[in-house]
Amino acid sequence: MSINDEDQLAISLFLSYLGQYHTISESLASEYRKHCTISKIKKNKFILSPIDNNKFLYYIVSGTARGFIRDRGKDITTWFAFKNQIIGTIRHPEGKEIYEQEYLHALENCVLVCIPHAFIERICDHYPEVNIIGRKVMELQYFEASKRSILARITKASDRYKQLLQDNEINLAQIPLRYISSYLSIRVETLSRIRKKEIYSSLKLIDNVA
Repeated sequence: MSINDEDQLAISLFLSYLGQYHTISESLASEYRKHCTISKIKKNKFILSPIDNNKFLYYIVSGTARGFIRDRGKDITTWFAFKNQIIGTIRHPEGKEIYEQEYLHALENCVLVCIPHAFIERICDHYPEVNIIGRKVMELQYFEASKRSILARITKASDRYKQLLQDNEINLAQIPLRYISSYLSIRVETLSRIRKKEIYSSLKLIDNVA
């Protein structure tokens, strides 16, 4: 199946992302181009839901996404992801067809490179560099998961928001307030009050310096 120039560019960007962790051989690059596909998801549509087959990881070429779960009819945002990040739902390490009941949701129009799990498992046996790349990517994923775990344990809502502001990986301007409030486990009204207070404090500090 032929791939158009736009899709070829998307996969090239994905290969460049992987290449920062280890040199990608022409043979391995060819394997990725052969087995990866491109998906374009419209804003507010699901990238993946619990009723779908959990067959892929996704590299975000462009757009913003979030993960969320549903508890008693309420959406609870678990993470945000942006351009140049790899996302997916939790899979059992032994490949069992059991995984986290999580939704992947496009907050903006997204262009994604879809990397089949089965393909990843196969090339790990033939290309040692894939294991090196995978380890480094997993280290990043673990680091981000640890930050989210710490954030969730901060008692005071305003302190959770301040901690989120310090996270350079998250661009809050790209995320609707209702999802930020869900992520911080507070009401939208509470988040609005905290934001106004932070803005007022910042302006007051500028006036004092001036």
